[in-house]
Amino acid sequence: MKNIHSLSISILLLIISSCSDFLEENTRGIIEPGRFYQSDEEAILAINGVYNGFAGESFQEPDLYTSWWGIQFWTVYGADEVGPGWPQGLIGPIQGYTLTENNYGNARTTWRNLYGIIGDANSVIANVQNNQNLSEGIRNRVLGEAIFLRSFAYYHLTNIWGAVPYYDEDLPISEVARLGRTAAAEVRAAVINSLNEVETQSLLPSGYTGADVGRATVWAAKMVKAKMMLWEEDWSGALRETTDIINNSPHRLLENYADVFDLNAANPFNDEIIFGFDYSKDVPGGNNNFTDAFNPRIRDEPADQSQRGALTADLAARGEDFRGFGLTVCLPQFAEEFPNDDLRKPINVLTEYLGYELNNTYMPKRWNLDNVNSPRTNHGELYIVFRLADTYLMAAEAANELNDPAAFTYINAVRQRAYEPDRPYTGLSQENFRQALRDERRWELAAEGFRRYDLIRWGILVETIQNSEYPVFNGPDNISPIHIKAPIPQEEIILNPNLLEFDPTNNGYR
Repeated sequence: MKNIHSLSISILLLIISSCSDFLEENTRGIIEPGRFYQSDEEAILAINGVYNGFAGESFQEPDLYTSWWGIQFWTVYGADEVGPGWPQGLIGPIQGYTLTENNYGNARTTWRNLYGIIGDANSVIANVQNNQNLSEGIRNRVLGEAIFLRSFAYYHLTNIWGAVPYYDEDLPISEVARLGRTAAAEVRAAVINSLNEVETQSLLPSGYTGADVGRATVWAAKMVKAKMMLWEEDWSGALRETTDIINNSPHRLLENYADVFDLNAANPFNDEIIFGFDYSKDVPGGNNNFTDAFNPRIRDEPADQSQRGALTADLAARGEDFRGFGLTVCLPQFAEEFPNDDLRKPINVLTEYLGYELNNTYMPKRWNLDNVNSPRTNHGELYIVFRLADTYLMAAEAANELNDPAAFTYINAVRQRAYEPDRPYTGLSQENFRQALRDERRWELAAEGFRRYDLIRWGILVETIQNSEYPVFNGPDNISPIHIKAPIPQEEIILNPNLLEFDPTNNGYR
């Protein structure tokens, strides 16, 4: 959805109720719900503003989704795939597992931004439902998009903090500011119910054309639903949702793994992509900076520093550069354990470029070295959130837990493009399949934002990190069971002491 980033900020401020600091602002009640949006165009601008909560910078907050200290802090770092290439202090609390209530400033930013999205989504829902100023098609679609985006925010909140405040109405800020925490299972059940309504009421379409490509579809809503079902070990539900996507959606697996990550493709929403945020170059607050965390910085490269000038010249001749942050590189064990005959390895593990041996091991599927069309801190490209290969592996996991032999069909569909000749799995026990599935997700979805969540969901985060090698920060020695969940930020507890009623220990941190 590139269009959302070029919207007029002044229009957005008139259309949406900005809740970036949901405990300190109260914009509810300015206009009677249901009569706010006077046209389809106003409703579309409003929901675009909710998308922008995920994918755009506000005046005070960094981009929630592609800032390396937004959601990525919790999903890409602190696992066993990649880590910082140098000791950037803001990453230390998660990569070094030294989390406390008040030593990680991005936690409050993430918390506030996610609840800002929830507040704005609830406002849109209140102003769209039964609004006769809107055409039925736009009223339904905007309602479905708002429920999806609200659900996606709760997906991250429950994954990071477990029990969190839950509300699905356009409440006054004074009421929101007193909410206690609701158990994660209850939040997920409520979210799943709301996503069921999206489907039964046909609020979201199967796909889009033209400028609308990239908006949430019914298949994106099913992905959030299925992921929450996996967290709750509702294997039957997860298998039902994922197989529906596999069998009935317009999405397909690409034949070439590398093509999925062609960031400069004319149409980045290839057939495998179910949902993502499409950024725009040269739009303030609307470009993707997370790419630079994976792009190398020339001060680190190559391994033979006497060749730096030659490397720089060779890159320039290709319209490329090494002017990234050099902040996210492959961990040693990830590079060593990735099967050498796996065709995905060169796209995930790279140790030399243009004939130069590199100091660090990089993940080129997340690179964009094109300094003409995608310059440093100004990348106009797609950030992939959900893709079909993930869906197949989710189906394989759920089927295996149900002792359904179809599990082999789903995992082998993903492995088919990873090996030549094909190396399908057959005859594995349930436990052996479980381990094979976990490895397959590690190789297929490396650094795409699922590994740390998966490790927590499987109950093996602590042991996995303890057995990993972290060249920067000392996470393997520091991690303990309390780190499975993050503490509610101290600033939020000060504003709302009711957050401690559910658990006075604040997830074990006090």
